[in-house]
Amino acid sequence: MSFGQGGPYGPGGGYGPGGAQPPTPDWAALADDSARRGRRRKLLFIGGGVLATAAVGAIVATAVISSGDKGKSANKSDKSASQLPAPQDLPSESPTPEPTFSDVAPPAPPKPLDILSSAQRDKAPISTGTLFPDKNAVGNGREYAKGSTAATKSCATAAQGSLVPALTGNGCRQLFRATYSKDGVAVTVGIAVFDTKAAAERAKEQAGPNVASLSGGGVPAFCRQADCRASANAIGRYAYFTIAGYTSGADVTSSDTKALEAGRDIADYAFRRILERGNQQASAAATASN
Repeated sequence: MSFGQGGPYGPGGGYGPGGAQPPTPDWAALADDSARRGRRRKLLFIGGGVLATAAVGAIVATAVISSGDKGKSANKSDKSASQLPAPQDLPSESPTPEPTFSDVAPPAPPKPLDILSSAQRDKAPISTGTLFPDKNAVGNGREYAKGSTAATKSCATAAQGSLVPALTGNGCRQLFRATYSKDGVAVTVGIAVFDTKAAAERAKEQAGPNVASLSGGGVPAFCRQADCRASANAIGRYAYFTIAGYTSGADVTSSDTKALEAGRDIADYAFRRILERGNQQASAAATASN
């Protein structure tokens, strides 16, 4: 259908004055044509919607799969966490055991003097080697060379004067002697062993002129005819005695300090050796009880 050159609204075909009236449109044909076009558009729109929906579904499916792969490779901790058991299924942590303390106090460690005071507890081997182990004796910072040593169970044979009954009367078990010398002065120390502390104390109080001097080992006889300096003391079940004099045979006078000093030094050494015996036994007993 033509509306002339220029179309229905162009030159020579307008609706102006003097123009021919346009023919009446076929409204029924137009309506059918419009309906056909509408149905086609609807079908196209529906089809396009299906295609669009399918495309979106494909995208979503692809996205879901892709997201799953990313989760597998990049979010392993999330997957591992999802596989953990529920909190109530987790094993409970073992409680840390509380320390327990006994109501019974441990026994006090033995005291060295307690051991030295009893023959039942003082069981360590004893000899001149354990009592006088050093080549030189040091007392109060001064050093004395060791000479001869001797040991006897007949205590009276190594004593003089009133020391003899003091030893035998109180049950002396053994008497150990050693001689030390320095600068012309010699000292013999005797350590007597008793069963009890009381017996050793009595022997100390009753002792008179004293332990017999012991020569030998480079030391000549001394304190046999000359005056000498003597001492007596006790610790635990041990009494110890010294006699100090000049190797020249000269008398020790009351104003003499050299023999007095040597006698005190060796007496101090004997005391420390006896005490060390107690310390060693006390330490061993404490270690054994732990």
